[in-house]
Amino acid sequence: MDTIPAEGSGDRVRHLPAGRRSDLAHFVAENGQVTVAILAERYGVSIDTIRRDLDQLDADGVLVRTHGGAVSGTSRPPIDRGLDVRLRMQPEEKEAIAERAAGLVEDGSVIIINAGTTALAVARNLRDHRDLTIATNNLRLPAEISPKVFRDLYVFGGSVRSITQATTGPVTLGASPNGGEVDLHCDLALISVGAVSATSGFSTSNLGDAAMMAEMMSRSSKVAVLADSSKLGRRLFAQVSELGRADYFVTDARPPADLEDALAAAGVQVLTP
Repeated sequence: MDTIPAEGSGDRVRHLPAGRRSDLAHFVAENGQVTVAILAERYGVSIDTIRRDLDQLDADGVLVRTHGGAVSGTSRPPIDRGLDVRLRMQPEEKEAIAERAAGLVEDGSVIIINAGTTALAVARNLRDHRDLTIATNNLRLPAEISPKVFRDLYVFGGSVRSITQATTGPVTLGASPNGGEVDLHCDLALISVGAVSATSGFSTSNLGDAAMMAEMMSRSSKVAVLADSSKLGRRLFAQVSELGRADYFVTDARPPADLEDALAAAGVQVLTP
């Protein structure tokens, strides 16, 4: 790789533009998430130069540009990414999953959908459905779905997680006439998860989200869990459920052999595009 020594730079190495962008992409992939300031210091160039590099790499699909920096499109950092960043990651895979999952929904049925970018893709793919009753904690979902699709749309209350643009709390919709909570029951739960493991089941990074997702599953006759292939073979902080709690597992590619065997043993039907 062509380089130019940076004067008084210590650890810094100044690359020619093409070489710098290649090295920069590798650095972001290794670290998962970086800021413009760190990159400018590392390569001994101006912040404006780094911004142009990141814009080009984003346009090339190498990484995802964020406010003040960038994140890798393929790495697995131990922190939550904002919803707007995740919307731009694996979009084709999520769309394929959403189209397949929407095929499980029958007109006139009652469904429950959790937060997440894959769940938003499912909502968009319900465009040809009619007379649905939908319950969700996804604050972005009402804007993503046509009013023609649903008879009733409910959004669960609770504390709002700005990073996911969703609520976290009990799966309730107010009081019944006798003063107790309304007993909710759905035909199908569509649950997007952050990780899937043959040994640890379905998991996510937030404890409150995990509890809410588990409760959504418990209130449904059938459960479809959704996850793109980048999430397979992983374990995150909070378990949502064991594999056997799902009736369907919808993903964009065949799972690794150990996971596919574990899903089959648990009686879960794997659905791919």
